[in-house]
Amino acid sequence: MTQLLPISLAPLATTVRGSGPGVLLAHGAGGSIAGNYTTLIPSLAAHHTVVAPDYPGSGATPRADVLTADLLADALVAQADAAGLDTFTLVGYSMGTQVSVRIAARYPERVRGLVLTAGLAKADNRVLASLDLWHKLLDAGDLEGFARFVALSGFSPGFFNAMPEEQLPAFYSLLAKGVPAGAAEQATVVQTTDATADLAGISVPTLVIATLQDTLVSPGNSRVLADAIPGAEYAEVDTGHIVMAERPEQWQKLILDFLSRHGL
Repeated sequence: MTQLLPISLAPLATTVRGSGPGVLLAHGAGGSIAGNYTTLIPSLAAHHTVVAPDYPGSGATPRADVLTADLLADALVAQADAAGLDTFTLVGYSMGTQVSVRIAARYPERVRGLVLTAGLAKADNRVLASLDLWHKLLDAGDLEGFARFVALSGFSPGFFNAMPEEQLPAFYSLLAKGVPAGAAEQATVVQTTDATADLAGISVPTLVIATLQDTLVSPGNSRVLADAIPGAEYAEVDTGHIVMAERPEQWQKLILDFLSRHGL
């Protein structure tokens, strides 16, 4: 009988900054560490060792043939190991919340806290429909159309409509250039992951941050996370999905205050 070898991902390209208690970052689908956490990393690194891996197909990490939340969980923890972190607080954004919850379930002895922003445990019908469109646009190579979809679903109406019309072509071009090679595979992870059963077993301090004008991942998903995780704190930011573009200072303050209050 042929014995199947366990599947694992190749090491992820990883940024490490600062010193002190560990913080492990999990970015969103179709994003990257640079795209999701550039504004946050300097503040975190002032008092923490920040380990920031890019998923396959994002940043400098090559695409992978197979991608799942469990594989990503193991790969992120491997990068924490490589950076010398025994324990860490997870900061997950969007799909990164699913990956963070899976890490907390698979490695409970390693996780000291959780911060989950614009997240979900399981894709609802709106997320599934949105990611079906992602796949159609990406499969067709229509990055201009994809950029418009990101603009519509990623930003609040006020933020998007405040942009001068003459700047829209450059804005769409910037969004199109930022689409990572692994966006489609990462979207599939969101579509196929159900971390609901893991939530009740989380026993570390947790902050759930809802993005109230989010039309990509409805803020109701954050309420589900907060209600199901014992003792979770809940906060809201009046923003679309891409909180780091619209409300970076408010987002940063919520996270830093939470870490400070709990000695994380």
